[in-house]
Amino acid sequence: MQLRVRLAAAAAGVLAAAGMSAISVPAVAAPGGCSVQYKVVSEWQGGFQGDVAITGLGGPLTGWTLEFDFPAAGQGVSNGWNADWSQSGAHVTAKSLSWNGNVPANGSVSIGFIGKWSGSNPVPAAFTVNGVTCNGASPSPSPSPSPSPSPSPSPKPSPSPSPSPSPSPSSSPSPQPDGPAPQLHVSGNRLVTSAGKPYRLLGVNRSSGEFACIQGRGMWDGPADQASVAAMKPWNIHVVRIPLNEECWLGTGDVPSGGTSGAAYQQAVKDYVNLLIANGITPIVEMHWNYGQYTGPGAGCSDVAATCQKPMPDAKYAPTFWTQVANTFKGNNAVIFDLFNEPYPDAANNWTDATAAWTCLRDGGTCAGIGYQVAGMQTLVDAVRATGAANVIMTAGLTWTNDLSQWLNYKPKDPTGNLMASWHSYNFNGCVDTTCWNNTIGAVAAKVPVVAGEIGQNTCAHDYIDKVMNWADANGVGYLAWTWNAWGVCDSSGNVLITDANGTPTSTFGEGFKAHLVTQNPYA
Repeated sequence: MQLRVRLAAAAAGVLAAAGMSAISVPAVAAPGGCSVQYKVVSEWQGGFQGDVAITGLGGPLTGWTLEFDFPAAGQGVSNGWNADWSQSGAHVTAKSLSWNGNVPANGSVSIGFIGKWSGSNPVPAAFTVNGVTCNGASPSPSPSPSPSPSPSPSPKPSPSPSPSPSPSPSSSPSPQPDGPAPQLHVSGNRLVTSAGKPYRLLGVNRSSGEFACIQGRGMWDGPADQASVAAMKPWNIHVVRIPLNEECWLGTGDVPSGGTSGAAYQQAVKDYVNLLIANGITPIVEMHWNYGQYTGPGAGCSDVAATCQKPMPDAKYAPTFWTQVANTFKGNNAVIFDLFNEPYPDAANNWTDATAAWTCLRDGGTCAGIGYQVAGMQTLVDAVRATGAANVIMTAGLTWTNDLSQWLNYKPKDPTGNLMASWHSYNFNGCVDTTCWNNTIGAVAAKVPVVAGEIGQNTCAHDYIDKVMNWADANGVGYLAWTWNAWGVCDSSGNVLITDANGTPTSTFGEGFKAHLVTQNPYA
């Protein structure tokens, strides 16, 4: 998700700090002191996303506790990640978790939160770590005005006072099929079943496979059983996109104790994919978080590990990830592959060279502003096809895949012809009106199938997604809302569709999406 912090995430884009259990490690102050960098990544009316980097100067930190005071009365932490967050009055405390408590000398740890404010949102004046005042604080009080960066579940500002209801589309709803999800391939600019029947991707995202494991919190944030899938049926959900974590799938040493990893992670993904297919629901498996250190514009973290959204896939692990995923699901064309969540190499080079950014997206290699070797979309398509897998592949655009303006000119080559475009649309993006959609997304949709793999808005209303869905319905474009996670009410912490595992919609974001989706027929 873009500026979505996947609340657990996000995300974001993102992870919910709610429910995170912290295992305390005795705190030991760094002999040489500490440095804290506090940054407002994004700000909207009544809410903001804050990132904090803690560095131990001169000596290691064995367990850490960050403390600071908000200067204004209306400021607060709503949700956070990578720490055990608490607040009493203006005083905020963030304690290390079991897996990130040991910071080497001159090493850093990144944490973040979704905050709220009223009146003003000034930067805290002072920070302490383990009781030691940090002299290296380097605050960044205001976000960059450039195109919306995004981590993953979506932070949301205050609700819109009167969201307009979704107009009723002309197509008649399609009941959930009794049989398994259809086998799919591309024909012209349509996705079709093995019988040649057009099929539009309509459904939701199910976040947690990207964040829970790397946070040492198991596998799924909530149930992934038959009852949870049955709860999707009244919504007329035909597709579920499953964000994954590259390092958890591969079982690297970066996955902390308590996080599902390697063969166990792969089996959990296979089990959920098979459950969805058996229930007539198309699964999209997608690489969301990956390895590679990046600290430039739009960075969600400074970690080399796969703990946030990076600007591009890495050459070290990503081709192996997709080789293994393709081998796992080849021969089952009910499964769709989404190669990478939200590329932003254009932000990494400060939007100075669009041609270089599009080239980086396709070809990878050494890309301006990105400190690790990049795997481009062509490399990942080649990795999938080398296994013999003919599954439909989704590839993204630039600017957190909100920009498809040059997608047709830079699309990777696919010998099977089973390639479609991935687009994300949130109200805080750059391309947010029908003129832009007609000129860019529509031009791509005239040539290849297009799906808005994530839609949402950073309010709890549904007026913006109504516009997206109505345009998409008229142009044969699919869409998947962020996110089907029972994180409680829809508030400034994310685009939350449901309040519980029974599928009760949130007010009004979930209610608006459900009301529209039940009118749709993916086969129309």
